[in-house]
Amino acid sequence: MQTLQNHSQTLSAQPLVSFIITCYNLPAKLIGECIDSIRELSLKEGEREIIVVDDGSEESPINELMRYGDEVIYLRQRNKGLSEARNAGIQMARGEYLQFIDGDDRLLPAAYDFCLDIVREKSPEMLLFDFTHSERDMKKEPFDISKPSSGSEYMRRNNIRATACGYMFKHSILGDLRFTPGIFNEDEEFTPLLLLRTENVRTTNAKAYLYQQRPHSIMTDKNIRKRLKRLNDTKDIICRLNLQADRMAPNDKSALQRRVAQLTMDYLYNVIRETRSRRYLDRQIKDLHQKGLFPLPDRRYTTKYTWFRRMTNSPKGLSLLMRVIPLINKER
Repeated sequence: MQTLQNHSQTLSAQPLVSFIITCYNLPAKLIGECIDSIRELSLKEGEREIIVVDDGSEESPINELMRYGDEVIYLRQRNKGLSEARNAGIQMARGEYLQFIDGDDRLLPAAYDFCLDIVREKSPEMLLFDFTHSERDMKKEPFDISKPSSGSEYMRRNNIRATACGYMFKHSILGDLRFTPGIFNEDEEFTPLLLLRTENVRTTNAKAYLYQQRPHSIMTDKNIRKRLKRLNDTKDIICRLNLQADRMAPNDKSALQRRVAQLTMDYLYNVIRETRSRRYLDRQIKDLHQKGLFPLPDRRYTTKYTWFRRMTNSPKGLSLLMRVIPLINKER
């Protein structure tokens, strides 16, 4: 087991991938399963770097992780949140590529090995893959791979899934970009800005990441204060991205504006779903209007976006959304 103190003494050749595992108050068994899923990949020990960042758990899992010896680098920090934990992992990572993993999730070896083959053969700056909630949901058909495109071009043509665990990327494109500390939904800001730094993006349908939602995880916590903070953080992200878009070259601006419009739609949807308050919704719409973010832009991004934009443009449409959205059990 390596720690921050002895890490600098064991440096060797650059690994192909640094896996940054973040955890907070997780059972050591789950963290071990996550690590084991990485060790099952077609990477030699020198080709991988496994960094576990413990964000101030009440009980450290270090004793249980000792069995991995020097295969794992363990860093414990006081509780600062997911953003700061990932930033700490970035600071330590030496790999050519970076991969974020939540400590209670796992990589699926067959699909992720396909991703590694793409990285070895094509050397994309960023590779986006699919995820699943169940190993039984694995695709039976052969995995595919897209043609390369720039991140800007990809964002202009597609809605992105922003989760930072859904791709691996070259360390070299990161520059000074980091996760904003102290917020929820930090991926929604980080991922589009990272994509805009790339000139060679590939995508695959390989379901390489097993995402497991626990009853008390960050994203499932139903505390009203946390729900409102999550909404407010999302609105702040939308505003910051919108300001950045105004300073960008035309193609990048168009790409980021599409993402801002999609996020704004998602934000309004979640305001209705989480608060079920027409008064609160009207206040948020008024605030978005003052910031130039509402009405939603008249663009045919997707069928859902087109219909949602039309519905939010009239009081009757908003009333209908207030009745229907709370009845929907699953997010879009």
